[in-house]
Amino acid sequence: MIKVALLSRWHVHADDYARDIQENEDISIQLVWDEESDRGEKWAEELGVPFEQDLNKVLSNSNIDAVIVNTPTNKHKEIIIAAAKHKKHIFTEKVLAFTVKDCEEIYQAVHNAGVELMVSLPRLTDNNFLYAEKSIKDGWVGKVTMVRCRFAHNGAVAPEGQEYGWLPERFFNLEQAGGGAMIDLGAHPIYLTNRLAGKVKGVYARLQTSEGFNVDDNAALLIDYDSGALGVIETSFVSHGSPFQLEVYGTEGTLRISDDQITVNSIHVNNNKQTEMSEALTAPPMPMVQWIRQIKSGETPTITKEDIMNLTLINEAASKSNKEGRRIDIEKGLS
Repeated sequence: MIKVALLSRWHVHADDYARDIQENEDISIQLVWDEESDRGEKWAEELGVPFEQDLNKVLSNSNIDAVIVNTPTNKHKEIIIAAAKHKKHIFTEKVLAFTVKDCEEIYQAVHNAGVELMVSLPRLTDNNFLYAEKSIKDGWVGKVTMVRCRFAHNGAVAPEGQEYGWLPERFFNLEQAGGGAMIDLGAHPIYLTNRLAGKVKGVYARLQTSEGFNVDDNAALLIDYDSGALGVIETSFVSHGSPFQLEVYGTEGTLRISDDQITVNSIHVNNNKQTEMSEALTAPPMPMVQWIRQIKSGETPTITKEDIMNLTLINEAASKSNKEGRRIDIEKGLS
């Protein structure tokens, strides 16, 4: 049994991870820490476990094997490195850190400690993504020319008389979150497109603040890859009713996904007729299960260090591109 401490309820997915743990017989919640004591005490009471106000006591507790880090993103580096030094395995919310340099320092600490680190990139295990990957691997689309992915919602749209929508106010705190729609919700299109298109070559970003926040709430990236493919990534906190969309275009076919409807037009499939794909493919486990298996049996996860590092790389380049109003050439560096 892996015994874990929950570190912060700052992120909106913290409750999801607590529920995942409660439903898994290989892992259990032992205690809670939070940078905001009132919030942490309330969570601990709900979960029926102790609250510990002193993070050092949590990390030095020999009864704790691992931690779930859902702190503000600007605290990731400090807390994850501290956890690694105390030989705790780490599961955390995306993004790992704001810069590639910080990610490298985190991975070095994890390597030195011999512990396992997992960042939650759940859509890499979705049936939708698996079909997009299959369309490339099985040659349905031929040479990939463009990947477009959109993930958006209306979390920043405030009802009349209110200042904020259903996303909590802290998600618009630039210091804590490091950005807005792109670094949070846009992370999913970024890591999916990266996996499908390959090594990134350049990034041009438009991170728009349309509702007067300190962070972007409506954003798009244009990415060119070494493969010659273009990536178009779109995200928003101000789009009502926007479906998840993933499209792969190539010289011999097109795959289009809107929510869970998957269609293929390809010279290699069903005599080039538009065909709906309804069969569920065999999916890898969700990130937390992969992390648990990695700890218990050394099983290699399908979510990789490269996926995690490249997510931060794109976000760092996007921030620089938006600030400077130009395309960022990755080979020339981000400094």
